[in-house]
Amino acid sequence: MRSRSIVFPLHLIVGCLISCTAFSQSKIKFGKITPEDFKPTSAEKDTSAHAVIIADVGSSEYEVDRDDLNLIFKQYKRIKIIDKNAYDEATVRVGLYHVGSAEEKLQNVKAVAYNLVDGKVVETRMDSKSIFNDKVGKSVNVKKFTIPDVKEGTIIEYSYTVNSPWKYDLKPWTFQNEYPVLFSEYTVEIPEFYDFVFLKQDVNGLMKHKADVDRKTFNLTYESSPTAAAEHYSMSANTVRNVWSAENVPALKEEGYTTSLSNHITRIEFQIAALKFPNTPVKPMMATWEKFSEELYKSEDFGADLGKNNGYLGDVVDGLIAGVKEDTARARRIYNYVRMNFTCTDHDGLYLSKPLKTVFSSHNGNETDINLLLIAMLRRAKLKADPMILSTRDHGVTNEMYPLAARFNYTTAVLTVDTLSYFLDASLSYLGFGRLSSSCYNGHARVLVEGSTPVPVYLNPDDLLEQKTTYVMVMGGEGGSLKGSYQQVPTYFESCSMRAGIKDKGKETYFKGQEKDFGAETTISGVEVEDMNDNEVSLKVKYDFEMKPDESGMLYINPLFKEATLKNPFLSETRFYPVEMSHVIDETYTLNLSVPEGYEVEELPKSAVVKLNETDGIFQYLIQASENTIQFRSRIKLSRAVFAPEEYPELRRFYDMIVKKQSEQIVLKRKS
Repeated sequence: MRSRSIVFPLHLIVGCLISCTAFSQSKIKFGKITPEDFKPTSAEKDTSAHAVIIADVGSSEYEVDRDDLNLIFKQYKRIKIIDKNAYDEATVRVGLYHVGSAEEKLQNVKAVAYNLVDGKVVETRMDSKSIFNDKVGKSVNVKKFTIPDVKEGTIIEYSYTVNSPWKYDLKPWTFQNEYPVLFSEYTVEIPEFYDFVFLKQDVNGLMKHKADVDRKTFNLTYESSPTAAAEHYSMSANTVRNVWSAENVPALKEEGYTTSLSNHITRIEFQIAALKFPNTPVKPMMATWEKFSEELYKSEDFGADLGKNNGYLGDVVDGLIAGVKEDTARARRIYNYVRMNFTCTDHDGLYLSKPLKTVFSSHNGNETDINLLLIAMLRRAKLKADPMILSTRDHGVTNEMYPLAARFNYTTAVLTVDTLSYFLDASLSYLGFGRLSSSCYNGHARVLVEGSTPVPVYLNPDDLLEQKTTYVMVMGGEGGSLKGSYQQVPTYFESCSMRAGIKDKGKETYFKGQEKDFGAETTISGVEVEDMNDNEVSLKVKYDFEMKPDESGMLYINPLFKEATLKNPFLSETRFYPVEMSHVIDETYTLNLSVPEGYEVEELPKSAVVKLNETDGIFQYLIQASENTIQFRSRIKLSRAVFAPEEYPELRRFYDMIVKKQSEQIVLKRKS
């Protein structure tokens, strides 16, 4: 699925002046609280809502600060606290940037709690001395304040202003919260000499927008030297006043099979594109993909070391490829060396944490450290290797149109041999050559080719097929027990997890822990695991098992044993976001069951075949009995991994049928 962000160049909005929809201007005023405001709202019908955002109103505009313009951001918020789980809403944190003498300033803070006592509104104001400072980084301070006297049923409201010298950094606005929002509005007024692009995300069509043009004069003061008289001058410009609003916005809730909620939240962001001052050439402010790649290659925090000789790699690389002529084989040698000899300390960083030479000597680093070192070693071996930057599934999607560095959080390698390309990630020791983690399959990525345009790549989960096959043979044992042999080729990523579990616990302990999954008293023995040390293929697992019968002499057998899907992963009746599985599913299970001597079939499930939207998936449940043998086959196959919200009900019904059928049992009874 592609990125859901929609980008509107500001100049198009100025030129067209199209009002997308009508909007509702906020009429809520600070301090205007009546007993009526404490009555339950419609949003409180959501029993999981611990608070309701009654109003969240913000604005950004430019004001003169002597010889320049500052950005003035204001926010007002009113919240009803329903229960103690939302008490954290009474603690407000405002991040403020500072670089050298330049800093953002928090101003005009007001915060009040209102409680209904004997039918009257009682207010408790926060003392201005209750604002505290937390330093969270070298360039960020957090101002924190807590509103007093908050109880269940309290209404709180607060407002503040942030005065910022960084006039190109318009504050983004989020219309959704973990709690329902009754009204949210953001007003942004931009002079014509600042050209921004708007990154709008409105998956559910909740946002309304209106744009109006006005004329504004900015009176500035300029002093050429400390002793010179101040000079005053005015600058007039058209301004565009944009108002975005949304009403009755549902709470943002975590749901299964969702990459990142940031992909679906209703919000607006801004990116400076160009400066357009009168009588001066237009100055582009946002890099092209070519410029973005060039700057990354020059950066000491990314690619500068790749352009160096890196002689310290010579002996190791030469030793690894000695006597190996074929390029792919040489690359495998180098990849496996890095994968097995370097420890990844962090998997969420686009930039280097230290120079490559230090990474090489310390044998550890983040995923960018390790994969850029891999690229340097491949290049040392005269192989074509380039970095590929992407965003992992939990980080959110990237923007295809604009090179926004903050949208990327991961670096891998791409090896090109003749016309074939191999994706490599040596930071994960369990990955085979040419494999990426499923977390990397998150849509748009970019291969940074030095001196050329970065190449877009689309890593879509719809293209990642994970197949699993299981074959079970069961026959009667002594005393009415069931003896069986189990053979399985798990999916590739299941194999990765199993390798880690077996290495951690030992083979016997690992599989003994699976005995309880059979649902009856079961013993596993004779375990064999093939391809344990070949990370490029799935495992092959074989073992024997024995199940004891029920004390009544009846045998209740789920033909899928521990492989049955017994719970629908899609519990909610409705869904606001797409279903985003990490891969395409294809699971086949086959059983041959010999009815034990002295038993006969009492009950047999019925066969069924269910299709999902004709072509999107199929579930087969096929069973037949002949003489003393029962043959069974089950298959769950989907044609894609991503389903839109409107497709959710049908997908949920599809899995309801899977759970229903895979819960059914074969019943065998003793012959009379």
